[in-house]
Amino acid sequence: MKQNISLLGLQWGDEGKGKVVDNLANDLDAAVRYQGGHNAGHTLIVNGKKIVFHLLPSAICHENIKCYVGRGVVVSLEALFSEIAEAKEVLGSIENRLVISPACSLIQPYHIQLDQLREQSNNLTKIGTTGRGIGTSYEDKVGRRSIRIADLYNEEKLRDKLEQSLEFYNSIFKYSFGAPEIDLNELYEINLEHAELLKPYVGNVIEEIRELQNNNKKILFEGAQGALLDVSLGTYPFVTSSNLIGGVSAGTGISPSDIDYTIGITKAYTTRVGEGPFPTELFDETGTYLAEKGGEVGATTGRPRRCGWLDGFLLSNMVKVSGVDGLCLTKIDVLDGLEKIKISTEYKSQHTSGSLIETMDLEEVEPVYIELDGWTDPTSGKTSFNELNENAKSFIEKIEEIAGVPVIMISTGPKREDTIIREKI
Repeated sequence: MKQNISLLGLQWGDEGKGKVVDNLANDLDAAVRYQGGHNAGHTLIVNGKKIVFHLLPSAICHENIKCYVGRGVVVSLEALFSEIAEAKEVLGSIENRLVISPACSLIQPYHIQLDQLREQSNNLTKIGTTGRGIGTSYEDKVGRRSIRIADLYNEEKLRDKLEQSLEFYNSIFKYSFGAPEIDLNELYEINLEHAELLKPYVGNVIEEIRELQNNNKKILFEGAQGALLDVSLGTYPFVTSSNLIGGVSAGTGISPSDIDYTIGITKAYTTRVGEGPFPTELFDETGTYLAEKGGEVGATTGRPRRCGWLDGFLLSNMVKVSGVDGLCLTKIDVLDGLEKIKISTEYKSQHTSGSLIETMDLEEVEPVYIELDGWTDPTSGKTSFNELNENAKSFIEKIEEIAGVPVIMISTGPKREDTIIREKI
């Protein structure tokens, strides 16, 4: 029996992690979000209503599951309170099922303002951030000047840290961008108001997780975004600001050896939101077909997603570096009706494949494809592998061959029941 399961997207995010969590939920006791901010979105259908979670673990939809936000997450309290309110409309009170670490760093208004000013600047590289202050908050964390949730409950310390932060940020706003400065007193009062609203949810995440482990409870550790956005191992500098791969330990306080099984999630094709290299991106009618049929619009930003063929080279690498034991393949139904389907297996480049993996410098590479026969029989809504068209089965088997791990779950549509379970973990 696998007690501690890690769930990780293997592309640039938007792989369909929320639905996978939904399918695992009946066997879970707890779920933990361990990194990122409210720049990630997990979309779920709950009682016929669409709900998008950005900070809360998507397992919060299940009333028997205790949910945690670990210290590796940077938290916008305004976004959190909005999300809790939306969740309450559908789920009722979640106060007794949600615990947030006091060690989480906070996203303050000055983080958001600087993030947006940078993205709007003509003199700086556009990363394609969501402009929500996630990256700038992580900068403060690494720079050892974060205001953490625990600081909200020490008024003197809070005011002193806010004063120091505004001295730093207001100087940048005034002299580098000619932008408005932020008022200390106003910001201080907002933080105190937030502190009172947040108090019922603050708790000892590490201690509770250890107690769950000691009692052999089943825990899911949810990563946001996707492995190709990992700040260390992704397509730098077009990445997020946290570690997804290997981030479970630092983001929650558990040992890396505690993870029993890692599920990697990949779409049957590839998408990306924002700037950055995308070797298999399609600019033709097939790319348009994938975008329209797949409903490829960002859950968090509403931005259209760029679409392309499945990148087997990157998938294989992310499986290896992430320690993936089994794959979940999503949106295979979007490929229904295509005459031919391609998978990239390697690149033509002046660099060796080894150096590409080391640097992830994918700006000037040319993908090399294998071509498979498509299928007209719909995979949509199928719940058994044996029901699939033989060409669809061959496509899945080729992905297993390239990735080097089994495909244990296949999503064949947006509803919870549109799922093929090949191996129960």
